[in-house]
Order: sequence, then structure tokens, then C-alpha cells
Amino acid sequence: MMNALERRSTFALSSIFALRMLGLFMIIPVFSVAGQSYQHATPALIGLAVGVYGLTQALLQIPFSLLADRFSRKPLIILGLLLFAAGGAIAGLSESIYGVIIGRAIAGAGAVSAVVMALLADVTREEQRTKAMAAMGMSIGLSFVVAFSLGPWLTSVVGISGLFFITTIMGLAAMLMLLLVPKVTRHHKNFQQGYLLQLTQVLRMGDLNRLHISVFALHLLLTAMFVYIPSQLIEYAQLPLAKHGWVYLPLLVLSLFFAFPSIILAEKYRQMRGIFLCAIAGIIAGLLILIFGYQSHYVLLLGLGLFFIAFNVMEALLPSWLSKAAPLQSKATAMGVNASSQFLGAFFGGTLGGQLLMLDNTALGWSVLAGVAILWLLMSLGLKQPRYLSSLVLALPQAVQTDEWTSKLLAIRGIEEVVVMPEQQVAYIKVDKRGIDDAARQDLTLLLGKELVI
Repeated sequence: MMNALERRSTFALSSIFALRMLGLFMIIPVFSVAGQSYQHATPALIGLAVGVYGLTQALLQIPFSLLADRFSRKPLIILGLLLFAAGGAIAGLSESIYGVIIGRAIAGAGAVSAVVMALLADVTREEQRTKAMAAMGMSIGLSFVVAFSLGPWLTSVVGISGLFFITTIMGLAAMLMLLLVPKVTRHHKNFQQGYLLQLTQVLRMGDLNRLHISVFALHLLLTAMFVYIPSQLIEYAQLPLAKHGWVYLPLLVLSLFFAFPSIILAEKYRQMRGIFLCAIAGIIAGLLILIFGYQSHYVLLLGLGLFFIAFNVMEALLPSWLSKAAPLQSKATAMGVNASSQFLGAFFGGTLGGQLLMLDNTALGWSVLAGVAILWLLMSLGLKQPRYLSSLVLALPQAVQTDEWTSKLLAIRGIEEVVVMPEQQVAYIKVDKRGIDDAARQDLTLLLGKELVI
């Protein structure tokens, strides 16, 4: 079970993610119409104003994450949120579509998704990591549905400029949530290396690349679906656009009852690979149902429900697996590459969804998406089970230099990383139990002054 510090940090960091995503997603369902009121607006420039956020996010995730593996993560998150808030204000003040594009690009430049996830990995024990990442994944999914429901209504109340100012308020509120997260210092065995070498090391790891392709495929399918499905809900389920949020929200909530048990099984019984592959198979099954039954509104909802269940399982498993597979000294860098893949997937998914809308064959459109998912499954068969570390929670010793103490800990065989929270006088020790032998246990007992059961 999570301790109080982990629960507080998970809530705060998930809220930061949700507030940013809520501000981003609220613009999407309204801007294609509301954006026409701006000076110099054309369909191409309106599309650029929507998409440029994802483009700058994809380009800057890796630079931010490389820095986050060298420096404190919290100041980088504050910088990113300031850029997000400033971009919203610039877009809100603009009367020209070019000003909106500039504002959206600046907001996207606050590319700190990977840094937030890396900080969450720092402040949670290995055994609780999947739960924390699941909570973050659920907050993203929930913000997506809430945004698509709130966006049209808020635009009718405050206008499109007011909607941009609301994103600024959300960015500032997210900065306040960071106060709930403890200050941490990280210590690990690996020496610092050059930025290019660090990035190259991450890009050469086969399983990490499979996870990057997985998040690309997942968000490609999700975005394409949300471009492709609204017209079918209108035609076959007789639901007007304004009520689509009332379809997505219950399906999302229902999916949580299936997703959380799957996540617990994946972690408790070390079946992450099996659950991961089953989730991809669930996405394929949902898309196959939609191929053959989209004309029935009940079958349409069944296919969507199965997709949502599998999506939420994947959304929780991917960051947790990534945090296990990434090198300890390059955790944020790996998450940065992963976040870039996610935003690129969303970009290409939106483009693909638009092309599918032009097809005069709905079943063929769903078949294309199912084909993407099948290729994803085949690629993922090469994944190996991740390495499972264990965590110890220790009180910091009195009147001892922390750096000296952590150096002695890291010299012990089997101790992989030490994360210190000085304000709470607590340290998380990450241990590879397979590397702990009798000599290591004796060294650990002498250093800590008591015997630990490992």
C-alpha cells in the first residue's frame, strides 16, 4: 500500500498532468469552428494552430529530459508550466490567427511531461510504481473526456479567447500543486556522461524502443479514433455532438473497474509482459468488433468500451514498465523519448483520422486501424519481462553527511539507487534482490546498525 508521502505526491503530480492536458484538450473540439473568427484565418492555419502545440512538445521533450537527468527536476517543471501559462495568455490576447499559433507554440515549449513522470518515479517505491503511474494515466484519460465535454460549453460562456486564459489559470494552479511534492536528491552508481552519449545509449536499447513504438501506436489509435468516431455516433447512435462526452465518461469510468485489477496482477505476480500483450489484443478485439458491428449503436458502444479498457491498462503499464527498463542515470531521458513518441503518435493519428473520414467505407477505416494494432502486437512479442527492483524505506541517520552515507550504500552489491528526501529525513533504497549476497547483507547491517530482511 502507498504511504502518505507517495499518495500526496501521486495526487499532486497527476493533478499537474491533468490540468495541463485539460487546458490542451478543451481547445481541440471547438477551434475548427471558433478559430474562423480570427484575422487571416484559413483552414490550414487553423489546423496549424491546433497541431503546433504537439509539434513543439515532441521536439522539446528530449532536451528537457536530458537536463532533468543532470539537474533538479522541480525547477524544470516550473519553467515548463510558466511557458504553458504564458503561451495561453499570448493566444488569449491575440486577434490574429498568427498570434494564436505563436502562443500555442510557446505553450507547447513547456515540454515537461517526461520530467513529471520521472519525478513521480523518484518519490514512489518500485512496488507502488504501477499504482502511481496508473493514477497518472487515469488522470490523463479523465481530463480528455472532461475537456471534450466542457470545451464547447465554456466557449459559449467566455469565448475562445477566454478559453485560452483558462489554460493560463490551469498552468498557474499546476505550479501550486508542485508544493505538495517533496524535494529529492538522487544518487546512483553510474558516472555522468555526455548528452549525446546518454541519448544514444537510450536509443540503442531494444526493449525501450519497443515501448516508444507502443506509446506511438497507442496514441495514434486513440487520436484517430476520436477524429473518426464522432460522425458514427451521430449517424448510428443518434447522439448529437454536444452529448458525446456523456458516452465517453461512463465508458472511461467502467473501464477503471477492469483496468485496476489488471495492473495489480501485472505488478504483484510479475506478469507485466502478459498483461501488456493482452491489452494490445483487447484493442485489436475492440477494433474488430467495430469493423463488423459499427452500424448497431449497442455494438458500437461495446467496441468503444473494450478499446477504453485496454487503453487504460496500457496507459498505466507503459510508464511503469519504462521506469523499470530505463537506465537509472537516464530515466528522464528515456521518458523524454517516450513522450516525444506519444505526441508524434497523436499528430499522425489526427492526420490518419482525417484521411479515414474521406473514405466512403467505414469498415475499411476501422480495418486500417486494426491493421496498425496487429503490427504493434507482432512488434511487441519481442519484449522481455522487465527487471523488478525492491524498495526499502529508511530514516536518514543523525549527524551523518548524506553524500558520504549514500556513497557507502551504493558501494554495496545489489544497491542500485538511493533517493533522499532531506526535508522528510527519509531515503528510498532501490535494491536488486538477486544481487544481494551474504557479504552485502553484512555490509548493509554494519552501515545501518540493524539487520534488514531482504
